[in-house]
Amino acid sequence: MELATFGAGCFWGVEHILRQQAGVIEAISGYSGGRTANPTYEEVCAGRSGHVEVVQVTFDPAKISYDQLLSIFFRLHNPTQVNGQGPDVGEQYRSVIFYQSEAQKTAAEKLIADLTAAKKFKRPIATAVEPFAKFWPAEEYHQKYYQRKGTEPYCHFLRDDY
Repeated sequence: MELATFGAGCFWGVEHILRQQAGVIEAISGYSGGRTANPTYEEVCAGRSGHVEVVQVTFDPAKISYDQLLSIFFRLHNPTQVNGQGPDVGEQYRSVIFYQSEAQKTAAEKLIADLTAAKKFKRPIATAVEPFAKFWPAEEYHQKYYQRKGTEPYCHFLRDDY
């Protein structure tokens, strides 16, 4: 099993979509990239902790590759929006890939370069590629949010144009 950590706006929709992919063992909403230990949702939303809402994915690389997860990541949000996604604005909603290894870093940077060269987006890709340091699971009421509500995400979906 391997880990991948992605920030692409509100973690509810990201978790919901990633959880449905064959080969994904677990997808957990949480926080990463901040300055404080054990951040709360209120601290993250207020922008006081420096954390990003992320989803940590445990996956079986024999069933789904990291490159496939990267492709899904870029299709489920707008990677050109700076510090936000749709109606969610703030650094805590920024587009970021927290890489767990040099291979993940290389794969993420290559895909960004390929997408840029192919002009897949009208604006420059704003997705940051940063080293993973620590993951803090979000409060239980954030986990499997859409699954528990029986609804679909309102701001995340898989686009076909990339």
